Amino acid sequence: MERSQRADHILDVAGELLVAWGYGRVTIDEIARRAKVGKGTVYLHWKTKDALLLAVMLKAQSHIHQRQLELMRADPLEILPSRMLRRHFLDFQGEPVLRAFYTDDADILGRLNDTAKKEFAELMAQGDRHLRRHLEVLREHGLVRDDTDVHHQQYALLATSNGFFTAEALLSDRAPDTLEVRADILARTIRSALEVSADAGPCSGGPDSGPGSDLGSGPGSDSGSRSRSDSRSGSGPDAASARMRVAAAAAAPEIIACYEHFNELCAQEMRRQIRD
Repeated sequence: MERSQRADHILDVAGELLVAWGYGRVTIDEIARRAKVGKGTVYLHWKTKDALLLAVMLKAQSHIHQRQLELMRADPLEILPSRMLRRHFLDFQGEPVLRAFYTDDADILGRLNDTAKKEFAELMAQGDRHLRRHLEVLREHGLVRDDTDVHHQQYALLATSNGFFTAEALLSDRAPDTLEVRADILARTIRSALEVSADAGPCSGGPDSGPGSDLGSGPGSDSGSRSRSDSRSGSGPDAASARMRVAAAAAAPEIIACYEHFNELCAQEMRRQIRD
C-alpha cells in the first residue's frame, strides 16, 4: 500500500471508530490494529490522537466544501450566507464523523479546538480571511447589510452557525421535528441578521423579513407568473429578484475563487501530514 493510500486508510478507520465508540474510547492502539498497521506508522503522520481525529474532521469537511463549491458554480445565489449555511447545516448532519464531534463531551470539544489552533493555525487563519473577504464582496455588491462592521458580521455568522450545530446535541429534546425545518430556521436567522431584502434595493442596510423563497423562483412558479408587467417596468418583486441575481452573478466568481483556494490549502495540509 502506498504511503498516501495507507494514511487515507488510517483516517477512514479512525472515523469509523469515532462514530461507533465516541472520542473517549478510541485509542491509537485500536486504530492501528483495525487498520492493520503498526502503532508507529500511525504516529508517523500524526503526533497525537487529537491531531489524527482532527485530520478525520478536516477530511469530512473538505467533502462538504467541495459540494458547496459545486452548488455555487451552478447557482450564484448559493453565495448568500443564508443559503450557504442552510446547505452546510444539512451536509454537516449528513456526515457521521462531524456529528460525532459535536455530540461528544463539551470538554472534549474545547480541547480539540485548542489542538486545532496549534495543528491547523494557518489553515484556520486562512479560513477566517476567506470568510471575511466573502462578506466584503457581498457588501460591495449590495447583497449584505453595510450598516455594521464586517468583523461583527463574521462573528455573528460563526457564532450563530456553531450554536445551531451544538444545539443538535444540547437541545435535541426541544428541537423541531425535522432537520429541514431546523435548517430553514437557521437560514431565516442568518438572512434577517445579515442580508439585504430582495425588494429593498442594493446597499439599503435593511434585513430581509421574508423567507426569501422568491429568489429561487423558476419560470413555472406562482411568483414567476404573477408580476411580469412589474418585471418589464423595472419594479416589483420579479425585478428586485432579477437585480439580486445579477448582483450575485457578479459577486460569485471572486467568492468561488476564494473557496477554491481554501480547498486547495486543505488538500495541501493533508498532503503535508502524509509526507512528514
